[in-house]
Amino acid sequence: MLIAQPKGTGFQVIDSFSKSVQLGAGLERTGRLSRGSMMRTIQALRICQQKLRQHKVRRMKLVATEACRRAINASEFIQRVHRETGLRLEIIQPEEEARLAVISCAPLVSRKTQNLLVVDIGGGSTELVWIDISKVPKNDRPQAIMRLHSGFNTAAVNDVPQARVVDWISVPLGVATLRDQFSDVEDDAARFALMSWFFEENLADFAPYHDTKVHEKFQIVGTSGTVTTVAASHLGLKRYDRTQVDGLRMTSEQIDKVIRSYLDMGPGGRRADPRIGQDRQALIMSGAAILQALMRCWPTDRLSVADRGLREGLLYAQMSADGVLGEGVL
Repeated sequence: MLIAQPKGTGFQVIDSFSKSVQLGAGLERTGRLSRGSMMRTIQALRICQQKLRQHKVRRMKLVATEACRRAINASEFIQRVHRETGLRLEIIQPEEEARLAVISCAPLVSRKTQNLLVVDIGGGSTELVWIDISKVPKNDRPQAIMRLHSGFNTAAVNDVPQARVVDWISVPLGVATLRDQFSDVEDDAARFALMSWFFEENLADFAPYHDTKVHEKFQIVGTSGTVTTVAASHLGLKRYDRTQVDGLRMTSEQIDKVIRSYLDMGPGGRRADPRIGQDRQALIMSGAAILQALMRCWPTDRLSVADRGLREGLLYAQMSADGVLGEGVL
């Protein structure tokens, strides 16, 4: 959760809260949200409710994503949340989830970038959006990407060059659902290899390039707990620091080195590593498998790390719709 107020072309965060609840745990097997995962989520939402009340929040949007899109008991869960917390969750569709991830990352786009891939690795799904901004003037590119909040098929206005969504996909595999697919594989390294291969297979019809040439004007921006955790490990942070992680650029070699260190640690070592944390240790290898597959498929050897995503996208979209964001370069 993020609580913020408008400030210029962006916003100032007033309060925030984050808790890994693994709402989609076991969904692959049963098709249902489990009693335990629903309880964990409702406990976290009670904390959100207290903060919303404390700060007297007037405008809010509360969303659920892939786990609720797929679960046969999602409506029961949504009703229970409202009954027990007073909060009304809205299940958003994959395109809206992808749009929100894209606009949150707009400030991180390099002036040299002509083609951009924004990747949001979630718990139940992974959204990928490929955007062509080659015809947009360099100084206008962040704002052009921000304008995608109203839809991926935005028409040109007054002949102003627009960011063009070449293609996008929502893969129904995230850190929790991919892990559950291979939970019966006992060997740690074998499970990781199978997860990475399986995710790459699901991208077979989406990856746009089939040559091995690296394109300097192609940029990947990755947003998720997996990406920020890998970045923190690369930096050797003993305590997470968003200012050092958000906007960091990592090479494929640096990413692979961190992933190899995770494999060398084994499950016990990852559980004890403070950079990974108790909440994320169970999911870090499935996330790393997705990340490694992406870096193999796309024509760049660098990844821009975004400590931002769905929450920031929701704020940008809502404030833009309300007309309270300033004009100018982000």
